[in-house]
Amino acid sequence: MSFFQGKNILKILLKRPRIYWSIFEFESSLQINEFVELLLEPIQTYHSIYRIKLGLHEALVNAVKHGNNLDPKKNVRVRRIITPNWCVWQIQDQGNGLEIKNRNYKLPAKASSVCGRGLYLINECFDDIRWSSKGNRLQLALKR
Repeated sequence: MSFFQGKNILKILLKRPRIYWSIFEFESSLQINEFVELLLEPIQTYHSIYRIKLGLHEALVNAVKHGNNLDPKKNVRVRRIITPNWCVWQIQDQGNGLEIKNRNYKLPAKASSVCGRGLYLINECFDDIRWSSKGNRLQLALKR
């Protein structure tokens, strides 16, 4: 590659738009429908928007209910980044985290069970799920 070609590639790389995380915080409450809508604002035309809504709602409810133990003094922090290939949300509560052994993505054994479907639904709604080492931050990614 000549110096001239390298210079042109550098110009192209410098002109690429930068992609930044958007950061949101909300008080620990179960009234999160409007918050989910805000998180989905840039991708409203996505073909499976209802599936994404369901997964985000479940993750936020888990953060509020199980992570923060419904403590109104605690917040949930959400970071969102939309790239040409991925939509990524990181949801972090102020709790002690979910242990690896409790990260069960299966439906409960009893169909009449009131709890236990959240992680299963989250797993079905996103292409990639990652946990922080502490277990109080969940990263959800969807391929575009």
